[in-house]
Amino acid sequence: MKNKLFSLQLGAFLLASVVVTSCNSGGPPTAENIDDTPTSGVLKVAVDATFEPIVKSHVDTFQQLYQYAKIQPQYVPESDAMQALLNNKVRVAIISRELTTEEKTHFERLKLFPRTTHVAIDALAIIVNPANADSLLTISQLRDIFTGKATQWQQISRSSKLGDITVVFDSNNSSTSRYVRDSVTRGAELTKKAFASKSNPALLDYVATHTNAIGVIGVNWISDRDDASVQSFLRRVRVAGISTAEAPKSTEDYVQPYQAYLALKTYPLRRNVYVISREARAGLGTGFASFVAGTKGQLIILKSGLMPAVGQTRIVTTKPN
Repeated sequence: MKNKLFSLQLGAFLLASVVVTSCNSGGPPTAENIDDTPTSGVLKVAVDATFEPIVKSHVDTFQQLYQYAKIQPQYVPESDAMQALLNNKVRVAIISRELTTEEKTHFERLKLFPRTTHVAIDALAIIVNPANADSLLTISQLRDIFTGKATQWQQISRSSKLGDITVVFDSNNSSTSRYVRDSVTRGAELTKKAFASKSNPALLDYVATHTNAIGVIGVNWISDRDDASVQSFLRRVRVAGISTAEAPKSTEDYVQPYQAYLALKTYPLRRNVYVISREARAGLGTGFASFVAGTKGQLIILKSGLMPAVGQTRIVTTKPN
């Protein structure tokens, strides 16, 4: 009986809080006029554009659960997302790296100590045109392509009938181009023939319509096979298998960016996804970051085909008879 009475009192208190807030604002409660809490208010989030599909799913679900919360994502190149966080234009950023020493020092001068939460393991997918027979590539071959050492498809495969290699990224200063420079070309400059397509859908469209093209895209654009747009993309491009071996002995040495290979850490072009909040108190930014890292948010990541930072993934292997 006491527990029931307490629940009724708590419910009445929460209702009164909403009524008081709405009265003070001169109208019914909305995300714009209610207090900023972990589940209410308005929040601008700067998001690395390569994570747009997965973040949209999180935003839609969060706003369905919390009617007084409005998340306003801004899908931009990674460097722009970080600048927005540093300049206090947003309270939260979702990117594929942690803060640098210089960025930490910047926040320390402001007496701020941002919270960085690891929420997922993503990957870069290498895509080619369906007419391209060279869909099995080694890291060494990718390095040659991205540095411009290999400029013709015949340098990759002597039997290729294609001509010049065209390298396509999603945008200038994107996280995918940074990752390639850091982890594939090992600091060497990218080929001058590489260009930015201005968006991930534009990148997919370019590769689908140009037989000589090779593109680099965040795997969450093509990982959720229940999504109609993903199904459409996969009918128009081919996802390359990648091998770390210098001289692979069979096709089994090549792996694609499937969830199981992210879990087993056998796909080489993996990267982490982080939510970074600069909030000094527990506001909507903290609430949204906690949601993405929590059970519901991690299930969304699991369903999308990425590897959640927390949780279990069942991997089933089969052997031929």
